[in-house]
Amino acid sequence: MGPEDIGKVLGEAGFRLPAEDLQRFAIYLEELIRWNRVHNLTSIEKEEEIVRRHFLDSLSLARCFEDLGVEWRGKDLADVGSGAGFPGVPLKIYLRDFNLFLIESVGKKCSFIEFLKAKLKLDWKVLCRRAERVGGRFHIAVSRALGKFEEIVPLMENLAEEWVFIMKGKEINEEAIRSLGYEAYEVNLKGLPRTYILWKRLS
Repeated sequence: MGPEDIGKVLGEAGFRLPAEDLQRFAIYLEELIRWNRVHNLTSIEKEEEIVRRHFLDSLSLARCFEDLGVEWRGKDLADVGSGAGFPGVPLKIYLRDFNLFLIESVGKKCSFIEFLKAKLKLDWKVLCRRAERVGGRFHIAVSRALGKFEEIVPLMENLAEEWVFIMKGKEINEEAIRSLGYEAYEVNLKGLPRTYILWKRLS
């Protein structure tokens, strides 16, 4: 898929990007597929599926920020368990004006997102270690497919100062969400199944 094809998928969901950013997504897709042949970075291999289930799904956080009135400009955002850069890198391409920290403990994935930084001509910091061993705190902490909600909440809240966002699938435990003080944001984007982002404002 080229930049125009990617732009069509993202545009149908309401994300209209300039040509230079669509080119970045095209490079991201190309390099992810190339690296994936050797390093097994993602189980999703079809191009359009990657665009929808990785790129578009990551951008659903931007819509969530907008709807909740989250001030992200100039903030430090940690993507916890970033893997091949999701959701942090698509957010950086789209929103741009924040400081991104990608936390990932698997060496080959760290190498990929470090390589990607130069390839896309964007800036972020890769913290190649387990999240439990990351010192310091960030204004916003986000995670996607990191683990069981109840188990990762303490880790996420230990890293965040202002907001925590945990991206989950179609099934959520409403009782657990309420008991831990979280709310569920329902994602409704064309091209994606309905999913939820669990969120909490800490300050």
